[in-house]
Amino acid sequence: MLDTSKHKGLRKRLVEELINKGIDSKMVLNAILNIPRHFFIDNDFESHAYIDKAFPIDSNQTISQPYTVAFQTSVLEIEKNDKVLEIGTGSGYQTAVLVKLSSNVYTIERQHVLYRKSMKRLNMLGYSPKLIKYGDGYLGLPEHAPFDKILVTAGASEIPKKLLLQLKIGGKIIIPVGDMNQEMILINRKSETKFEKKKLGKFNFVPMLKKVN
Repeated sequence: MLDTSKHKGLRKRLVEELINKGIDSKMVLNAILNIPRHFFIDNDFESHAYIDKAFPIDSNQTISQPYTVAFQTSVLEIEKNDKVLEIGTGSGYQTAVLVKLSSNVYTIERQHVLYRKSMKRLNMLGYSPKLIKYGDGYLGLPEHAPFDKILVTAGASEIPKKLLLQLKIGGKIIIPVGDMNQEMILINRKSETKFEKKKLGKFNFVPMLKKVN
């Protein structure tokens, strides 16, 4: 698959659309401008890759719409040296955006098919995170904690306490919470025991499931 001038033009148009929708992080917009999203979806959807919508991928999962990727990433305000944990590697597209912003990205995926495909794809495209792990996202990666930022890419029925405890003091987690139409929640860890929560609006995600598959 090639990344043609047409694809680049469509990405530029997508970035302009995201700006009009309120995304103003230059680093996030630059990542979306430069990452070929059509490499992360099935060939059947290639011609629609730069439309701002989600598409199905393997294992009954989806690649999030670009606005959602940009929104979650922007809200976290990721800095170059931040240690970042992504829950739900999926296609690897969100992972690639994170890798563009930080050299210290860890990601975990519970679906073995997606884990294998995303690991191969990210390595091939040069967006390799520090670690891709096959495992249960609800458990996080305690052996690599604490993290400056945690980004959850599936709708959790509740906020996993184990993830909160893997945040550094001063760290942030963004997570959609709810069974169907989820509330996007940003949580700041203020101290060992104090967490500050902020609701950021409604989004739609596939459910965050426990255990591996």
